[in-house]
Amino acid sequence: MKLIKPMPVMKNEETKQLTREQAIAIAESKVWEKWNNEQIVRFQLFQDRLCVPFSRFHEAVEKVLNRPVYTHEFGTEGVIGLKKEYLGVKKAPTFEEIIDLIPKEKQLIIQL
Repeated sequence: MKLIKPMPVMKNEETKQLTREQAIAIAESKVWEKWNNEQIVRFQLFQDRLCVPFSRFHEAVEKVLNRPVYTHEFGTEGVIGLKKEYLGVKKAPTFEEIIDLIPKEKQLIIQL
């Protein structure tokens, strides 16, 4: 299998999306183990299919963005914000904005 280098940063609609088979091949090849955090984020953040183990991708995003990134930020609405933050188009969200990504009916607020 030909080794794949991380792609340059592009908007999602311009990024060539991998097929299921290609994503599995990259994951199984473990080529991503040779990539630094920046390369992992630049590649995986703009792919619809997970090619890098989520825990490694999550770690890389936190290091590149230099902040804690909560799991629910990788959901549909949140990932758009992560992409914009990575590209420098948007500032990091406030804690309140991060919480607002959770549907209201699933939020549980405990007042001490």
